[in-house]
Parts: sequence; structure tokens; C-alpha cells
Amino acid sequence: MEALAKLRNYPTSPRKMRLLADLIRGMQVEKALATLEHSAKHPAVPMRKLVLSAINNWKQKNEGEDESQLVVKTIMVDGARTIKRLRPAPQGRGYRVRKRSNHVTVVVDVKGAKTVKAAKATEEAAVAETPVAAEKKPRKAAPKKAATKKATKKATTKK
Repeated sequence: MEALAKLRNYPTSPRKMRLLADLIRGMQVEKALATLEHSAKHPAVPMRKLVLSAINNWKQKNEGEDESQLVVKTIMVDGARTIKRLRPAPQGRGYRVRKRSNHVTVVVDVKGAKTVKAAKATEEAAVAETPVAAEKKPRKAAPKKAATKKATKKATTKK
């Protein structure tokens, strides 16, 4: 069962945070933590804390299960509020400075685990493909399309 952790309104541009998110997407958790720990980028510290939080959330949901196969299943970085400021510029003008922030969502799960909805859908598909189910549902032939006006005009003019 997957676990989720969110970091909201972190004051870094989403573009800078996405660079880190792209690095660890799909990685095993231990490898992702090592990558973030040795990264020189400044948002690596809160991202590492967020991954640790997601791991702890997973442990609470799945007590007694092995966490060695845990992977970063999904990681999303969305834009948050932007604070607008003015910086003095030449000749009495002002340049706009946009201080961006972002929201990060991390989902961790065991590698190869299926969700409940996906498991039910595969079970229903397997039941539908059995020969008994196929006998119950006869297939109807597709109706033929009627000829269009243009096709009938061309046929009459060629003769």
C-alpha cells in the first residue's frame, strides 16, 4: 500500500525543485536518499526530509513488512504562491521581482505492487475472458453503413 508525503509552500522556484525530483523519480528509496544527501543543490535537504517522511508514513501503514523494495513511485512539483516585489531600476522605474515557491508530493510504494482498483480490474477482465462468459454474451454483427449522397451521385454519373 502506497504512502504519501507533501511539502507545501517551500520558497524555491518549481523549476529548481523539479531538477531534483527528476533525479530521484523511480529510484529505490535508499539510493534516492544517498543521492539527495550528496547533492549540492540547496533544496536537496528538504526533499530528503520529505522522502524520509514518506518512508515513515509507509511504515505506519504497513507494519511488519519489509521496506527494502521500497521505491519512489511518484514525485510531483507544482507551483505555489508567488510573492511580487519591486526592485529599483534606472530613471525612476521599477523592475518586478517574482519570489516563487512550490508544493512537492512524494508517493512511495513497494516495487511491483498493484493498487486495489487495478487488481479488481484484472480479476474482472479474467472472468470476462472465460469460455463460459463468452457463451453468455453473443456478439452482434456491426451494421453496414449506408452509402452517402456523393458516392451514389458518382456511381450514377459514371454509367
